[in-house]
Amino acid sequence: MPKQIAPLKKTRVRGSTSGRPIMALLDLLGRRWTLRIIWELREQPLTSRALRTACDDASPTVLQARLSDLRGAGFVELIPGDGYRLTVLGRELFEEFLPLHRFAERWSKRGAS
Repeated sequence: MPKQIAPLKKTRVRGSTSGRPIMALLDLLGRRWTLRIIWELREQPLTSRALRTACDDASPTVLQARLSDLRGAGFVELIPGDGYRLTVLGRELFEEFLPLHRFAERWSKRGAS
């Protein structure tokens, strides 16, 4: 049975003193390698080593810190023998970011103004 995640506490996060959930989420997602980890886990579970390779050999210390953050937030889980994978909540987050990804692709191809 999946571990129950406690509701987020109203705490200060970088750039905000409100503790609002959107600010906490943006703080988490703005940390180095966080979005890349979510992206790399979008299709299949990956071991720590495979994830590190997929993330251009990110520092193992930073990678483990981010995985710990993502596990604590309920977006990633560790499956013994398989590695890390997105949870249902993590997949939902990924799906929410797809429109932004598509927008970024269009934006990057715009003509110089």
